[in-house]
Amino acid sequence: MLQPVTLGLLASFVGFSSSFAVVLAGFAAMGATPAQAASGLVVLCLLMGGLGLAFSVWWRLPISIAWSTPGAALLAGSAMPEGGFPAAVGAFLVASALVVMAGLWRPFAQAVERIPAPLAAAMLAGVLLDLCLAPVRAVGEIPWLALPVVLAWAVMLRLNRLWAVPVAVLVAVAVLLLGPGLPGASGFTPPVLEFVAPRLEWGTLAGIALPLFLVTMASQNLPGLAVLHANGYRPAVRPIFVATGLGSFAGGFAGGQLVNLAAITAALCAGPESHPDARRRWVAGAVASGGYLGFAVLSGMAAVIVAAAPPLLIQAVAGLALLGSLAGALATALARESARVPAITTFVVSASGLTVGGVGAAFWGLVAGGALWWLLRPRD
Repeated sequence: MLQPVTLGLLASFVGFSSSFAVVLAGFAAMGATPAQAASGLVVLCLLMGGLGLAFSVWWRLPISIAWSTPGAALLAGSAMPEGGFPAAVGAFLVASALVVMAGLWRPFAQAVERIPAPLAAAMLAGVLLDLCLAPVRAVGEIPWLALPVVLAWAVMLRLNRLWAVPVAVLVAVAVLLLGPGLPGASGFTPPVLEFVAPRLEWGTLAGIALPLFLVTMASQNLPGLAVLHANGYRPAVRPIFVATGLGSFAGGFAGGQLVNLAAITAALCAGPESHPDARRRWVAGAVASGGYLGFAVLSGMAAVIVAAAPPLLIQAVAGLALLGSLAGALATALARESARVPAITTFVVSASGLTVGGVGAAFWGLVAGGALWWLLRPRD
């Protein structure tokens, strides 16, 4: 029984350490205060741990719930909405409601699934591009801080890819502590939830809520289901979508964005490395969920450290964590020759930073690529 426990602990550590900087960067880009960002991180960890533990124990399946890393990257690459973080929270609530709708109304989920995969991947790649350029900018502007992080990441990428980003995070913390220090980052900071009154704005609904929902479904929920299916597990989809959507909706009032099925950590918990007997792998999912509940206690301190660090360094760590996602998104977007022009159009517009009528570039990228997709479709 030790094997699934070890894998579960590893999955929770990798899941948290490899992308919490992306989540916090997304909150900061949306105008969240350090206290609001810490609250958002805490509530996400509580949702991931609570929902994952309930599903794993109740169904005896290795179900892993994660925050939406592509969604966090979308937020980090978007301009702060006109209404600030309350407007962003309004978009989180609408995106959560769309996830619930996808669970309750199958035709809606099928309509989302019919969005061409190259366009969805190209939109994600466009959103990720600017953040993935941050390591290069950081090496140019703060080399004494960024170079050790990038080198540690590259060396671990050679030795063990799974540990590359966690080691980069640890090195980033080390160089900050060995440097001039982090004012206000010393000592334990208890987790605190802070209420955020949502504000509904048209620009954030079209420019943030809809793209956030789409990238979460296309880049997290569907791949997460594929991982479970590949390992012989067939969970009921409707309860997962409804529960994660309702949980995200409730968590939105504390600043949290979306939670969804995990993909990478799901592969760890559901694969044969977890346990030779597939009937016992649920223990790994339960332990990983318990690990996220533990990280909720440390989330406040992590948010304080990130808030006190140079923003470009945090963006650089987030960019390193997302390079693999960028490569995968580009590979999917450009795999089919017939889809390359609509896909690259979606990518370019999504990466441009274009804002029209308060609506951000991710939405317009999907519109432009979709129009070309329809125009260039085969006449038969």
